[in-house]
Amino acid sequence: MSGSNIASMTGFARVAGRHEAMDYAWELRSVNGRGLDLRLRLPPGFDALEPALREAAARRLKRGNVSAGLTLKRDTASVLVVDEAALDVLLARALELARRYPAMPAPRAEALLGLPGVIRPSADAGEPETGDAERSALARALAGAFEQALDELVAARAGEGARLAVIVAEMLARIASLVEAAHGQANGQSVQHRARLEAALKDLLGDAQPVSPERLAQEIALLAAKSDVREELDRLTAHIAAANALLAETVPVGRRFDFLMQEFNREANTLCSKSASLELTAIGLDLKAAIEQLREQAQNIE
Repeated sequence: MSGSNIASMTGFARVAGRHEAMDYAWELRSVNGRGLDLRLRLPPGFDALEPALREAAARRLKRGNVSAGLTLKRDTASVLVVDEAALDVLLARALELARRYPAMPAPRAEALLGLPGVIRPSADAGEPETGDAERSALARALAGAFEQALDELVAARAGEGARLAVIVAEMLARIASLVEAAHGQANGQSVQHRARLEAALKDLLGDAQPVSPERLAQEIALLAAKSDVREELDRLTAHIAAANALLAETVPVGRRFDFLMQEFNREANTLCSKSASLELTAIGLDLKAAIEQLREQAQNIE
């Protein structure tokens, strides 16, 4: 089904870039879901981007659980400073030990400076202050990168959808072959009913007066009407045609596929309950298994 336009809800995209002294990267992951659920992970101070990002995602995606994460890394110079308070505490302890134990050598500066916590990165060496213009420019760059990541995610989901369409088409062909086989078995149900009813009556009545042919015909007709599966098979054939038509749609069809799978299951269950032969029951069970496999794949369709 190479001409299908369906999209999967499974995909991944990553877009990285650089703005001024800032490296950034968007990662988007998508799996199947009943509706569109976008979960954003933004660094502190960038919450204002969220409404526009959600609006952009809603324009491109209709269903799926989507997680989008933004990571930022700014170039910073490594500036080390001496923690004077920590140094004073350590120096006081060292001098006290020197007075208590005169044989000990006097504390040396390089030894004290090498102790943990004495030298640390400067609190002023973090992210430098940015003006409104720079923050606006960064926000535009991040929003543009998010749109690009959405493009890549949509492309990934379309590629997965093309592979999914082939699988779904093969499963529909399998179901169609089972429905055709069920038609062949269904045509002989009345003959099987007659044989089973005559055998049951013979065991029951023995040499007693047999049931009249007219009465026997009435009972067989009643059983045949109750076990007629042609209507279910006709509906299954119509459902197969409808599913193949959905594969050719250019709009999201996942919800309609979900509903159609319920109809498939209903007809297959009724077929099994009406079956009058082991052969037809076996086909019905195979049909239910094939429909369940199709349902599992259809759950990934957007």
